[in-house]
Amino acid sequence: MTTTQTSVVHDLGTLAHRLSHPARTPCVCEPPQVLADRPDGTVVRSGAIVAKAHAADTDREALAARIALAAAPQLAGILLPPLPAPAPAAPTARPVTLWPLGAPVDPTDPGAAPWAEAADLLARLHRTKPPFPLPPMRGPAKAARAVARMRAALRVDATAVSCGTGDAATLRRDPATLSVLAGWRALPAWARGEVPAPVRGGSLCHGDLHLGQLVRHPAPDGPWLLIDVDDAGMGEPAWDLGRPAAWYAAGLLAPEDWSTFLDAYRSAEGPAVPADGDPWPALDVPARALTVQTAAVALAKCAAEQRDPDEHEQLMIESCARIATLPPELATGPAS
Repeated sequence: MTTTQTSVVHDLGTLAHRLSHPARTPCVCEPPQVLADRPDGTVVRSGAIVAKAHAADTDREALAARIALAAAPQLAGILLPPLPAPAPAAPTARPVTLWPLGAPVDPTDPGAAPWAEAADLLARLHRTKPPFPLPPMRGPAKAARAVARMRAALRVDATAVSCGTGDAATLRRDPATLSVLAGWRALPAWARGEVPAPVRGGSLCHGDLHLGQLVRHPAPDGPWLLIDVDDAGMGEPAWDLGRPAAWYAAGLLAPEDWSTFLDAYRSAEGPAVPADGDPWPALDVPARALTVQTAAVALAKCAAEQRDPDEHEQLMIESCARIATLPPELATGPAS
């Protein structure tokens, strides 16, 4: 951890502790706990308070709109509301937000994963009329950042690869990277974040749905709520179903769990897919994009950690190879 990272973690821990610890009482609190420490977000917990430092290059106006969204009465029971944050004495390098502690999904008990609850929350989110103007949902931009991260980690020149030039011998030694890039190039421009999504108005979207984005609040047995609104905004609602669809297509999500998720979304009248019939025409592009994003992040992590992909990562990489060779309408069908 760099000196700057250490300072950010220390400051977040101090802030969270100050707000969670009763004034003028003896301190018997446990030390602050680092929940995440990445360039795009450092999260530290003290007691029942969670403090998050967002990325230094965050659009602060857009973030303020997203935080206000989480606090809006219309989103009560769907999004975890933020806590009031004290005004900093001086401008900070990274914007900071405060949140109540929730109980996350237990990663050791996949059978208890709240697929139905997640789908119901998404459908309710997608049906909610935004209470004020919001920025675009950042899902496609997040996918583009993942591919850029992979290219940087593996030192792949984007122009050389797309033009079929460059160090061909080096590229031949890395078929996994070529598969991910081929899957990326096969996506329409909107899914790569290059142009707006072709939807009129769109829906209110989360932008980065996965099981890590759900907590019970109040902990430990309160209702499930969605967290992390950094990518929320207006856009194509099918994007929020893209990651579960990609996992199902790759064989990582059991058919019964996918059916539970899809049926719950439809029962809650979610607008991303038809009420009945084949959902894949609506989910095809988001599922392919999330497949590429997941594989790109996996390859970047493997390069940084100097290891081979694990079983789950390899499945997503292999899915990229498969979807890159199929017509768009067949690129992400259900796992066989």
